[in-house]
Formats: sequence, C-alpha cells, structure tokens
Amino acid sequence: MLQLQAIRESKNEFITALKKRNIDAAPLLDKAIALDDKRRETQTKLDKTLAESNSLSKEIGMLFKTGKAQEATVLKEKTGVLKDESKVLNDTLTSVAEELQALLYQIPNIPHDSVPAGNTDEDNEEIFAEGDVPELVSNALPHWELAKKYDIIDFELGVKVTGAGFPVYKGKGARLQRALISYFLDKNAEAGYTEIQVPHLVNEASGYGTGQLPDKEGQMYHVGEDDLYLIPTAEVPVTNLFRGEIVKEEQFPICYTAYTPCFRREAGSYGAHVRGLNRLHQFDKVEIVRVEHPSKSFEALDGMVEHVKNILRELKLPYRVLRLCGGDLGFTSVLTYDFEVFSTAQDRWLEISSVSNFEAYQSNRLKLRYKDENGKSQFAHTLNGSSLALPRVLAGILENYQVEDGIEIPEVLIPYCGFSKID
Repeated sequence: MLQLQAIRESKNEFITALKKRNIDAAPLLDKAIALDDKRRETQTKLDKTLAESNSLSKEIGMLFKTGKAQEATVLKEKTGVLKDESKVLNDTLTSVAEELQALLYQIPNIPHDSVPAGNTDEDNEEIFAEGDVPELVSNALPHWELAKKYDIIDFELGVKVTGAGFPVYKGKGARLQRALISYFLDKNAEAGYTEIQVPHLVNEASGYGTGQLPDKEGQMYHVGEDDLYLIPTAEVPVTNLFRGEIVKEEQFPICYTAYTPCFRREAGSYGAHVRGLNRLHQFDKVEIVRVEHPSKSFEALDGMVEHVKNILRELKLPYRVLRLCGGDLGFTSVLTYDFEVFSTAQDRWLEISSVSNFEAYQSNRLKLRYKDENGKSQFAHTLNGSSLALPRVLAGILENYQVEDGIEIPEVLIPYCGFSKID
C-alpha cells in the first residue's frame, strides 16, 4: 500500500510511473489526497470539539462546587450539543478513513525505473539465458503422455477424486516430487534461509497484508463458514508472521524458506497451453521470503536471482530470465524477474519462478517496521521468490531428460530419490 505522504510529495511522478502498468492513476491519487484532507479536517474538528467539551465539563464541576447550579445547568446543555456533534464527527471520521483505506488498497505499487513499458507477457524483457536445449529422440512425448506411459502421474484419477487440475502422483513420480521438495529446501537452507512450516489456510487480514486481497480474491479458494482462504503461495503466511511487528535493525536480513501446497482457482484457464502440469489448481512450491533493510533490498533481489540460477544450473535445465514489463507486473511488486524453463517436447517456455521486491508496499499494509539509528520507526522492505514451483520444473525434467527407453534423473537428484531412471 502506498504511503499518503509519498502520494502527496510525488503525485506527478507516481502518475507517470503507473502509466507503465497502463493505468491512469490521476483520479485515484487525487481522490486519495482529497479523502485524506477531509479526514484531517474532520479529525481537527473532532479534537477541537472534544477539547471544548472537556473544558466545559471541568468548568461545570467548579460551578457546582461553588453553588452556581443554574450556570452549570446551562453549560451542561451546551456539552450535550457538543457530545452530539462529536458523535457525528466521529462517525464521519470512521467512514472517511474506511473509504480512504479501501481506495489505497486499489492502487498498485509503483514500478521500478528499470521496469519496461508494455501490455502483455510478450513485452517482457529477456535479460539472461543459459543452458543447451537437448536433442530429443524422434518420438519424444510431452510430459502428460510420458506420465501416462510410465504410470507416474494420473490426471484422470485426480478428476475422479476432486476435479481437473488436481493430479495424483504415483510411484517414482511421487518419489521424484518429494525429492525435488527436499532438494530445494536443502539448497535454500545452505544459502542461509531458515526452514519453517506454516499454516495452509490464512485469515482475511493475512490476505490483505500481502496484497492477495482484494486484488486476487477471485483466484483464491474461500472456506466460507470459517472465513479462511487456502493459500495461493507460502509467501502469504510466511510474510504475515511479521504483521504488526517492529523488528530490530540488527536482525536484517531475515530469511525464511517454506514448502507448502498451493491452491489457485485459475478461473478461465483452458486450452492446450494448460495441459498436464502446465496449469494446476493444487501444486507444490518451495518459497523463499526476505525481510530487508531498505538500503539492501535490491542487492538482496539480485542475490535471490543468482540463487535460483544456481539451482537450475545444477538441474541442467535450459532457462532464461525475464524482467517483467509494467503490464505483466504483479499488483504489489516494484520489480519482478521471471524464470522460464524451455520444454523441448512442447517447444515452448514454461514459467517456473518469480522473484520480486515489494519495497515498503507490503510492509505498510502489514505495519512491519524497524527502528532506525535515530530510534524512528521505518517500514522494512519485503521480497519473495519461488525456489522453486514444482509442476513445470517436473514437466521440464520429464520432457528434457527423456531417452529411448525411459526418463533419466538429473544427477543432483539421484541421492534424493534413490533411482537414476524412470522406465
């Protein structure tokens, strides 16, 4: 959430920057300032009315003590009027504050200067690519056919139990999935991230804290009776651990990693491009989350990018890194890098990770602060990244490692899964 003081001081710059998101932000920012003006004006009137009422109450007490009951009665009538005025002002203040808060929730984060302008993912900027695309056998298959051939993932069983987008992993497929989770967690731990386990459902406050609500409400599964949401990513519960906290400056950087299943409705996702593991409603992901000093957050972002690169190098998967354009940038992000693995059998790139810096946008929603060297409260910066999302990584391994008589396992994963080939 943008800070009101920043909106006031940098309104024109924000309007220009938000054009990268293809948003005309002028009406929203003008309305936010107008509502804040009204809130301040109402607060001033309320404070003045309450002060006058308190002063009169003291005077009434003195009049009664000195036997001037008639004068005290007159003033009591005036305090009654002030009390009514205070109630009206307090109701107005509450209403204006709620309207202002709801409006601020609708304004996305300001893109970083390096974010390119653009409308769709086709306008994203490739900044790095590495790895050789393997030469596959002539009868190479996409992963959903390989899964059926070697009986390692059953998509039909998932439909029977739940519905489309909920696959059942079997045998070596399940063991490979578990191996990837363990491998990712170990790599993150080696890089200094503390492993934690978090709830898979969150309350509404948590959804608002990290920006999934109200922006992505339609993409989240909602448990209506309990008013809870199934998490779309571990970012939500992990980052919300710090909601309302004041951390010590010497605690930076705070680094966590967590494995969770993730749940996304993905309404309207149909077609060949979402077959098999390409788009799921439930999938596994290992996440990395950082809480950083503002002066270090972009250095930390670069480090997270290098960390994911190293994992993909060890898996020996061809990949590229994209800097997202304004039109494809997430609502809460200042700057996002997407990682994509090349699927040789599908002849297309598959997104497998996003690494983002939110600066103080989430922290303002969360009220996540630290005390600076002068003892003043400041908002921390938050970052998160997939390290990694499993479905498309698994798809890339199955397709790029297929040979005539089976599917070879990346060397780095063999100690984790206990076998070197699926056949």
